[in-house]
Amino acid sequence: MKNILVTGGAGFIGSHTVVELVDSGYTPVILDNFSNSNPSALEGIKNIAKTDVSFYEGDYQNTELLRDIIKKEKIDGVIHFAAFKAVGESIQKPLDYYQNNVAGLIVLLRVLNETNVQNLVFSSSCTVYGEPYSLPVTEESPIKPAESPYGSTKQMDETIIRDATRAQKLHAIALRYFNPIGANSSGLIGELPIGTPANLVPFVTQTAAGLRKELTIYGNDYPTTDGTCVRDYIHVVDLAKAHIKALEYITRQKSDHFYNVINVGTGQGSSVLDVIKTFEKVNNIKLAYKIGPRRDGDIVSTFADVTKAKEKLNWQTELTLADALKDAWNWQKNIRQA
Repeated sequence: MKNILVTGGAGFIGSHTVVELVDSGYTPVILDNFSNSNPSALEGIKNIAKTDVSFYEGDYQNTELLRDIIKKEKIDGVIHFAAFKAVGESIQKPLDYYQNNVAGLIVLLRVLNETNVQNLVFSSSCTVYGEPYSLPVTEESPIKPAESPYGSTKQMDETIIRDATRAQKLHAIALRYFNPIGANSSGLIGELPIGTPANLVPFVTQTAAGLRKELTIYGNDYPTTDGTCVRDYIHVVDLAKAHIKALEYITRQKSDHFYNVINVGTGQGSSVLDVIKTFEKVNNIKLAYKIGPRRDGDIVSTFADVTKAKEKLNWQTELTLADALKDAWNWQKNIRQA
C-alpha cells in the first residue's frame, strides 16, 4: 500500500498526517474543499515535506470526483478526516452534521466498494463514549447516548463502517481520538480555526496574542480536582503518527473483512486550568481569563486507556502537554507575523 487519499488533508490533523505519510514513504493525495481549513496549509506541507503533494479541491461527497481521483492516482487506501467537528456548532446545525458526516461517509464507502479500494482509516472520536461511567475509558466502555449531534454522527459512522466491512472487501479501523492540540515544531502548519475557536488551545493562543480580550472557562463547578473539565490532550504529531501505524496494522490483516476500534490518547487527564497554567509556564506569558457558565454538550471528564494502541499498533505518545503548548504558541506567533 503506497498511494493514500487523505480526505480533509488540508485540515489540522489531516495536514500533520500528510507530513508523516511523506516521511514514512507513502504518497499522499489530498482532497479538501476548505470548508474548515485554509489553502495556506498546502504551502506549509510542501515546505516541511520538501516535496509537492497532489491536491484536489472539492467535496468528498462528489461521487464522480472521488472515482476520478482514485483511478488517476491509483489509490490503495483512504484516511478519512473530512468531517464537521465542532460540538457546539453541531447542536445549532444538526442536519448539516448528519449530511456531511453520515450521508457523506456512505458515499465514500460505496465508491471504495466500486473501485476495489480495501483499506480505510477513519477519524473517530472519544465523544462516542458520551459521559463515561468510569475512567480511564477503554474500547469496551459502554457507548452511551452522545451529548451532541457531532458525537452521534461518530457513533453512527462507526456502526456503518463495521457493517460495511461485513458486506464488502474492506479493512477498516476507527481511531477514537481524544483531544488533539499543538502544531508541527516548524511552526508552518497548525490549528487554524475559522471564526471563533471551538477548541480550548486556539482560544488560549489567540488570547495570548492579543486577538481575544480574555479566555472564558466554561464552568468551574464540575466534580474535578479544580472544578474545570478534564480532557486527554494529545500532541497532533503523535496523533498523526498513529495513522501511519494504523495503515500498517490493517495491511497486515489476512482476511477479506476486518474492523477494529482503538483509542488514541495519552492516558492522562488534564483540566482546563492545568492547560492554562502549563501554557503560562512554558511560554512565560500571563493569560487573561474569566469563569463563565457551563457549555451545552460538554462532558465532565474523560481520558483514555491506551493499552490497545500499544499492543495492536505498537504506538504510544512521545510528546508532552508542555511540548504541545509550546508548539501551539510558536504556530500562533508565525500566523501573527505572516
